[in-house]
Amino acid sequence: MKLLFDEQLSGRLVELLADVYPESEQILALGFGGAGDGVVWEYARLHGLTIVSKDADFYERSMRVDAPPKVIWLRLGNCTTAAVEMLLRNSEQALIRFGDSAESCLMLGRR
Repeated sequence: MKLLFDEQLSGRLVELLADVYPESEQILALGFGGAGDGVVWEYARLHGLTIVSKDADFYERSMRVDAPPKVIWLRLGNCTTAAVEMLLRNSEQALIRFGDSAESCLMLGRR
């Protein structure tokens, strides 16, 4: 699964998780800092990426618009990059199942 990390998530996640989620990208590294959600959504759709965000906006859009792209909504609050990395590493099998499912959004973390 190729992930697209939203701008509030560290660009270091691309490198830290390259062994598990190769070919992932981050919004700021792509030059899309401050871009609207529609721009990010369309980029993810065109490039086969799953959006990873702590922002409810992408979750809400995923409920209105059919995938692709799919959305992983991280429900962690303020946390370290290491905590995000660990959650995504520990959730690898759940993400594989999600990728194969018809679901448009997966929530990880506190509910």
